[in-house]
Amino acid sequence: MALTQSTILITGGNSGIGQALARDLQAKGNRIIITGRKPDSLQAVLDENPGMAGYVLDVTDRDALAAFPPMVVAEHPELDTVILNAGIMESEDYTADPVDLDVAARTIATNLTAPVHLAAAFLPHLQTRPTAALITVSSGLAFVPKAANPVYSATKAAIHSWTQSLRHQLRNTSVAVHEIAPPLVATELTPGQSQQTAAMPLEDFTAEVMDILSRKDIPDEILVSRVAFQRNAEAEGRHAAAFEAING
Repeated sequence: MALTQSTILITGGNSGIGQALARDLQAKGNRIIITGRKPDSLQAVLDENPGMAGYVLDVTDRDALAAFPPMVVAEHPELDTVILNAGIMESEDYTADPVDLDVAARTIATNLTAPVHLAAAFLPHLQTRPTAALITVSSGLAFVPKAANPVYSATKAAIHSWTQSLRHQLRNTSVAVHEIAPPLVATELTPGQSQQTAAMPLEDFTAEVMDILSRKDIPDEILVSRVAFQRNAEAEGRHAAAFEAING
């Protein structure tokens, strides 16, 4: 299915990759619903993009997470695509004494637990649609981790594995399952990341992703060319070299 004339929910659509995809997918004629944890930034995106719908959602709030899917389905019964994009990335230091586990707990809740809960809640509805899609967002760090962000990297590896299993389980349904695995992209996922010279410009990343999403046959893994350095490292026998390049 090409993503045109669809009704698409994008979590974390108030900033970064989610915001860019929301804008470009709307320009393709899709109806877009976004979520954001911060009301001000969410409203700013909605003001800039008339026609978008938006909801404040903190995916670490279990009560809000449980209430959100039935509300969205009730208000947007035509929903046929869910992009699980919301995520955080913070550094951790396991040489500290004691190790602060707050970052790990917050990262797992946001990057792994929330997508699992949302998928479980939305899939019964998506399976009633003639054609539907569930799209996860992992990372190049799922394949070659960044040692300064061990739990972030681990959650993205888990998302990759989980997505493969979902795809297999849903193979005989109307729901296609895809995975976007971004490289380092110039967003503010981490402070100053948008200014890093090694980061792929957001507009270049989004343009390449949109080209893939516009195809009649969307591949299981939506990979821009720059992420091949990480995605193919192990298969090409250069994982150790890639790890060294990322971590120094």
